[in-house]
Amino acid sequence: MDIVARAGFRLLVVLALGCALQAQSTSKAPSQPATSAPDRGAIVDGVYHNPAYGFTYKIHFGWVDRTREMSEEPSEEPSADSPDSKKSILLLAVFEHPPEAIGDTVNSAVVVAAEPASSYPGLHSAEQYFGPLTGLTKSKGLTVVNEPYEFRVGATQLVRGDFSKALGNLSMHQSTLVLLEKGYVVSFTFIGGDEDEVAELVEGLSFGQKQAPPPHK
Repeated sequence: MDIVARAGFRLLVVLALGCALQAQSTSKAPSQPATSAPDRGAIVDGVYHNPAYGFTYKIHFGWVDRTREMSEEPSEEPSADSPDSKKSILLLAVFEHPPEAIGDTVNSAVVVAAEPASSYPGLHSAEQYFGPLTGLTKSKGLTVVNEPYEFRVGATQLVRGDFSKALGNLSMHQSTLVLLEKGYVVSFTFIGGDEDEVAELVEGLSFGQKQAPPPHK
């Protein structure tokens, strides 16, 4: 039972984005600072670079990138002053196996997304984001393994929450790391078959890489 086969494809994005779709239909806070569209970043030589938020992610060899396919508008780059600049954006979605392929193991994945903080009136900390996120994950059958706690990646302070779900003889483990940066909630969701695998996936994330990646040819 592949948890990210076609039937579960959108579910993974929803979990990673928290309550983005629901938040966009709620009223916004009256006076939020303007935010520009997040830099979507790029994959170069197996490493995803996002200079705007100062992080990189080293993708496991052989994994498949489905970021464009899972984006609602993959061919359009929103401008800083367009309505699209306030939409949630999927920055990265990579999988151990093609999500459309049926398998008998948990298909490990890494999903990175950015949501405008203005979508959550009253949101002032990364920990508060876990309110709606935990509610959503519970509604999808996941249980809380660890309540939100501080988690460092290098010198960068994030907030992390851990979840799990039984899948017959298998179990899915999910950890989501959250950072508030430049008016956006940046979430890093790691999914694997056990806690050790998730820990290994988290190790691919690093901060402090401010330099831009080499341009695509």
